[in-house]
Amino acid sequence: MSAALSAVPSGYLAGSWREPASGRTFTVTDPATGAALAQVADCGIDDGLAALDAAVAAGPSWARSAPRRRADVLRRAFELMRERREVLATLITLEVGKTLTEARGEVDYAADFVRWFAEEAVRPGGRSTPAPDGQSHFITVTEPVGPCLLITPWNVPLAMVARKVSPAIAAGCTVVVKPADLTPLVTLAFAAIVREAGAPAGVVNVFTTTDAAGVCSRLIEDPRLRKLSFTGSTPVGRLLLEQAGRRVLRTSMELGGNAPFLVFDDADLDVTIDQAMIAKMRLGGQSCVAANRFLVQDGIADDFARRIGERMAAVRVGPGLDDGVDLGPLIDDRAVAKATRLVDDAVARGAVVIDQAPMPDDPQGTYFAPIVLDHVPLDAAIMSEEVFGPVVSIHRFTDEDAAVRIANDTEHGLAAYVMTQDVDRARRVAGSLESGMVGINRGLISNVAAPFGGIKQSGLGREGGPEGLLEYQELKYLSVPGLYA
Repeated sequence: MSAALSAVPSGYLAGSWREPASGRTFTVTDPATGAALAQVADCGIDDGLAALDAAVAAGPSWARSAPRRRADVLRRAFELMRERREVLATLITLEVGKTLTEARGEVDYAADFVRWFAEEAVRPGGRSTPAPDGQSHFITVTEPVGPCLLITPWNVPLAMVARKVSPAIAAGCTVVVKPADLTPLVTLAFAAIVREAGAPAGVVNVFTTTDAAGVCSRLIEDPRLRKLSFTGSTPVGRLLLEQAGRRVLRTSMELGGNAPFLVFDDADLDVTIDQAMIAKMRLGGQSCVAANRFLVQDGIADDFARRIGERMAAVRVGPGLDDGVDLGPLIDDRAVAKATRLVDDAVARGAVVIDQAPMPDDPQGTYFAPIVLDHVPLDAAIMSEEVFGPVVSIHRFTDEDAAVRIANDTEHGLAAYVMTQDVDRARRVAGSLESGMVGINRGLISNVAAPFGGIKQSGLGREGGPEGLLEYQELKYLSVPGLYA
């Protein structure tokens, strides 16, 4: 544990460690025990502006740097992350509470983003073509957007900062990163790795704060800022979009979800249960792509409810660093209170508890035992609100049209899952679902090579894949008279 915490500086601006101008700090705690992990800088507006100053100063030279140089920095950062996998994983477990096994998986996932965009850095895009009238030639080139503000969430802190910083660096942008105040430590460690990998001073700047609204609002107002990328809740995303709109600031938004998990009568139940556990229980359900509504056809619903209940009841709950634990605590007692409220509401409206895992000792009030609810009515709050916890909520349907109608009856459209052995049905239903991503007989859809993002009120833009680089590039068109005419 001490080795992990020793990898964390108190703040990172302009390539050097420094104390906050505010003179304040705040405590980062372990959700499993409530123990204090570290004191980090509680930055104010002056600190945020200092971070932007550093990004602006470093911007022109980094934008002109060779794509190969940017790629080499990212490749070296990838190698350092792999070398320090255990340290980073321990930090994640300490901050977030997830098991060490799952934290190692997050380190691998984050490192893959760094490697992917190291490879994409040398393929910036653009094209050249004659005009239809033959009198000129069109050339399109890509250029860095400029200084970016990246706001990351607490649930996958390393993967999300890697997914934003890596394409920005690859495109030639400089960045200011604001991590969640619940989980800032691994972001600071990541920034140190990127700096060690050769990123010049000012390319990556991190400020930690408990006044995210105040500091970020001031940065968004600054005319030097050229892009905002945010991962978090839809209500906060709406506020940020409103602020960004006043400056016509370029934005990427990965917001909330309400993922349906559709199970048809012809589904392979062995495969379905395995994939349902993945879709529900990664991060303990604390994920925007976690299955939130299990829509199960009548003919298979009894068997599905029984078998998923058995699997959920067998989940071993405890501190993430302990051997043999499948699920750690939720992020804090507020998360437990929310999950409890949604379960109680569903039961009050007629839902039936099928099974529930045993609880460990819980002096901090941060553990929540995995639970399965059957016959959840459509008017239950859990059918429209993200539970962000280990709750399987089953609603039964009769036919395909009803399943699609219920699945689409939400303002969100991030992820969806379809379980069926009928290829035609799989393609038909996937095409009918209002969702940016669909897993067909798969509960894991995230991949660094694929564009991650949603539609409707689940966000704007895409992260990952070749599309992820485009989010940090401006397209410029040159009209050259007479070329090849």
